[in-house]
Amino acid sequence: MNLSPEEFNKSVENIRKALTPQNADVTVLHQRNSLTTSSNGSTSQSTDSSSPYVYGHVLIRRKPGKVEDMMEIRICVVGNVDAGKSTLLGVLTKDVLDDGRGKARVNLFRHKHEIESGRTSSVGLEIMGFSSTGETITPSLLGKAKLTWDDICSTAPKVLTFLDLAGHEKYLKTTVFGMTGSSPDFVMLMIGSNAGIIGMTKEHLGLALALNVPVFIVITKIDMCPKNVLEGTINQLTKILKSSGCRKIPIFLNTVGDVLVTAGNFVSERVCPIFQVSNVTGDGLDLLKLFLNVLHANSAGRYDSKQPVEFDITDTFSVPGVGTVVSGTIITGSVHVGDQLMLGPDSNGHFVPTMIKSIQRKRVNVPIALAGQSASFALKKVKRSSIRKGMVMLSKTVHANAVYEFEAEILVLYHSTTISKKYQAMLHCGPVRQTAKILTMDQQILRTGDRAFVRFRFIQHPEYLKIGSRLLFREGRTKGVGKVTRLFTESEVAVQHALSKGVTHDKHKGQAPVAPGAITSTATNPDGRKARRKFNNRTDPPPPYTEKS
Repeated sequence: MNLSPEEFNKSVENIRKALTPQNADVTVLHQRNSLTTSSNGSTSQSTDSSSPYVYGHVLIRRKPGKVEDMMEIRICVVGNVDAGKSTLLGVLTKDVLDDGRGKARVNLFRHKHEIESGRTSSVGLEIMGFSSTGETITPSLLGKAKLTWDDICSTAPKVLTFLDLAGHEKYLKTTVFGMTGSSPDFVMLMIGSNAGIIGMTKEHLGLALALNVPVFIVITKIDMCPKNVLEGTINQLTKILKSSGCRKIPIFLNTVGDVLVTAGNFVSERVCPIFQVSNVTGDGLDLLKLFLNVLHANSAGRYDSKQPVEFDITDTFSVPGVGTVVSGTIITGSVHVGDQLMLGPDSNGHFVPTMIKSIQRKRVNVPIALAGQSASFALKKVKRSSIRKGMVMLSKTVHANAVYEFEAEILVLYHSTTISKKYQAMLHCGPVRQTAKILTMDQQILRTGDRAFVRFRFIQHPEYLKIGSRLLFREGRTKGVGKVTRLFTESEVAVQHALSKGVTHDKHKGQAPVAPGAITSTATNPDGRKARRKFNNRTDPPPPYTEKS
């Protein structure tokens, strides 16, 4: 606005006064001076040929209040083995630097074998909080030796939830489930500068592109990497991002101003911010923390709290003294303690009623959870053995149908040969993860790059799907994406199955199915009922072959 330094300070003070009744803090994150010269060499404010103006980025954020009002952003952390995913999360969330031997990552692991091998094999969860003035919530800030999730949630109006996913190819199924089932807002792709783009890096980048999730990239280990190797990694990364498959604009962030401008424009899917950090020396971590601080969710319009409840289950627990607990993401609606919901589908496709005993967000008890939030529910009179990942909880007003068969419009991203009928692949659609078989296609065969309408059937049990949901299927190195276009109920499937076998039904007389073209005769049984006999051995010649028959 071409403000002088005095006008700038006065404007910030006015903003602060206006927002004091709104219980919000105003913080100047960055400001710079500029010398602007008019086209004729003079300005209206000054007799000099140039005059200084001040520009600034101001953060306005509510002070911490109720836990249920806390802003939450979910970020999936992916990358190849040994890229430093768990270590970076340990450095960010525990406020300690790494020793180069994996000291920072130990607290993030969930299993003993992960600590011993140093490899993540499950979906790890960690949170990071920011205060109303933009500072990272750390033990030193609160004057405590160790932070709990309760401490962070009570003092942070904004919380980032990091989902630490496995990098090894052996655990790809778990990684895909974490990215599809948790409804992430962003994906943080980690690349080791010394190793480059190898292994599963391209695979994880392809997953993010297929799911239309914005990506930002962190290049780690810059302290131990030779300069020429780092340049080679950056050139390789730039080439991939600019390729026809990605079509992204790489932006290397080296200053505070770059970070603030890019974070404001990150809602565009074309932009891909890139950071270079070291977990041992701490280089570049300040810029990354600032970016995470000002990052805002792009979930506007995705979640509606006024719709009936839909809750996707991504994990189950059995807690002593509490009972069965399920965790996941609320897609629509709002859930209160004591609400009656329908849980399902089970192996038979049925939904059973259950009641919410208590609700927790980030390990803190809350009375309500809204759409777009991650939460855990304690359920009443439900055994953990009867719940599996991929089930949903719905309002009683929703007419829920579990389906075995559905139609989807798919795009084959890669397949070494051809795909035809009876082909089976692991299918991911939201929290659903199950093997499905291709029944019919509108083409004879499918190859890499082909689009088609395909009818799938689940192998094991029916699932709850919605029209328009994005799906992803894979088998070995085969990958494909698509969108659900039609659902088939069991009654529709039974009728179509009967018609495909050439069977018709006489609805008026309740008679048994008769094959078309068969000669029938009617006689009377001793008890007065009509008997129906079929004579399929015809003596007259068969009708000429037509395309219809």
